[in-house]
Amino acid sequence: MTVLIAYGTVEGQTAKIARFINDVIREAGYETRLINTSDRTRHVSLDDVDRIILAAPVHERRHPKQFEAFVESQKDAFESRKSLVLSVSLKAAFAKGQEDAWDYLTEMLMRTHFKPDETALVAGAVRPDNYGYFEKEIIQHVVLKDQKLDPRDGAQEFTDWGALKAAVVAFLNK
Repeated sequence: MTVLIAYGTVEGQTAKIARFINDVIREAGYETRLINTSDRTRHVSLDDVDRIILAAPVHERRHPKQFEAFVESQKDAFESRKSLVLSVSLKAAFAKGQEDAWDYLTEMLMRTHFKPDETALVAGAVRPDNYGYFEKEIIQHVVLKDQKLDPRDGAQEFTDWGALKAAVVAFLNK
């Protein structure tokens, strides 16, 4: 079995997640194809692909436009294979943010007209070295509102690697 892992990334956490998923799948004995959707502007052949995992981060309430365009352009081919969509966001890291995180994913699926077999939320990371003053304020006072975290304390990763591995393995075994 060959699994396509297509991802979009902005600050690097989703790329790290995609590489982790790639390793998990290879350790399970399957073949993988790992692609960054921002590097792909043309059609991707899925002839040898049995399953698809799509992963992208949320920034400013949206997944990257290039990622969404990629999903929409491939949706017919994707729908003939088992698929899992992972939405990576800070909101997913906190109980109070779960509803917003699901909304971001739902809105992306509505925009792309794609109906995956499975979806999941994955907690992302804070990388304040990548932010300007405005972005740091938005992260602290909007995204992390009501959380006892300050992005000025440095990079913080919220991804639950064990839960992510379990979700990927469960997807492979269906």
